[in-house]
Amino acid sequence: MTKLRHADVEVGAEIPEQIYPVRRLDLIRYAGASGDFNPIHWSERIAKSVGLPDVIGHGMFTMAEAARLLTDWSGDPGCIVDYSVRFSAPVVVPDNDEGTEITVGGKVKTKNDDGTVDVVLTARSGGAKVLARSKAVVRLAD
Repeated sequence: MTKLRHADVEVGAEIPEQIYPVRRLDLIRYAGASGDFNPIHWSERIAKSVGLPDVIGHGMFTMAEAARLLTDWSGDPGCIVDYSVRFSAPVVVPDNDEGTEITVGGKVKTKNDDGTVDVVLTARSGGAKVLARSKAVVRLAD
């Protein structure tokens, strides 16, 4: 995979939106990998009993999918220097073969002298903004 070079990126550059599918099976796999077996992520009965519309994706899973946009864009799985988000809405995952989708895009806000860029991200699912104040510092190749 070719790494994106710092010299080839300009302030204002758009990172093309990507769509990441999310199915209940993905949540079960994530629960196993993360150790987060909270039933709101796999039991419709429990999720609805606490006022949720249905099973919801793990916040950290959602955050990871947004970060995936950056690692794919840069060509470097270790490119993220700093990353923060606020969770603004849940990713609701219906119990069907299609599940739902998380649509993630980004924009370069600042180009830094140390080989990094500051990026703001957008993430939506089911018509709702699911991450707010999502920003990252990404180190690019020389």
